[in-house]
Amino acid sequence: MRHDEQVLIFDADDTLWENNIRFERAIEAFLDEVAPPAPSRAAARALLDEIEAANVARHGYGSQVFLRSLGECHEQLHGRTATATERERLAALAASITSAEVELIPGVAETLAALALRHELLLLTKGDQAEQQAKVDASGLAGHFKAVHIVPEKDVTAYQQLIDTHALVPQRSWMIGNSPKSDILPARLAGLKAVFIPHQHTWVLDDAELDPTDGGILRLTTFTELGEHF
Repeated sequence: MRHDEQVLIFDADDTLWENNIRFERAIEAFLDEVAPPAPSRAAARALLDEIEAANVARHGYGSQVFLRSLGECHEQLHGRTATATERERLAALAASITSAEVELIPGVAETLAALALRHELLLLTKGDQAEQQAKVDASGLAGHFKAVHIVPEKDVTAYQQLIDTHALVPQRSWMIGNSPKSDILPARLAGLKAVFIPHQHTWVLDDAELDPTDGGILRLTTFTELGEHF
């Protein structure tokens, strides 16, 4: 059943295009090189996740924060400061996540084009301003959105500000994304409805439990299904 004109707010990373898989590839390469000093590969990954969570809370997102986390994890595992050669390698791993190429998730371009004919579309993404804008520009999707918002964090305050900026009617406005923690839960707390489209590579720090009884959350399996509901 399709809705009358709605406001559809889209997450970007791992909703419109692939993103976290780049981090996972960089992390796997990192673990290949630094895991031996750790009790196990899993222990090394757990330490990195812990360091990342702390750094994100203090410094935000982006390749430079990721580089900081890799460096701190390397130092803790080895019990020493990284050598110049090791620092260069860590920098290369961090840089690998910022490729200029954007790999759209299948069906995104066509589905957005169709939805834009029926609804008002907004883009809301978190992260480093320059890095996120570069991805938006490279995606070729910006023309579908009335506005693009890049914020340091997608929390309840960010959603409330979005509601105020665009004078949104929460019951006719939907946040669409793959992250329970960033896209769904804070949007629901702000009064918006939400569409959850899971992604197999969603960042572990973006995971959270959703209330299965919440009627304000529409759960889909693919992005193209949006066209059947909106």
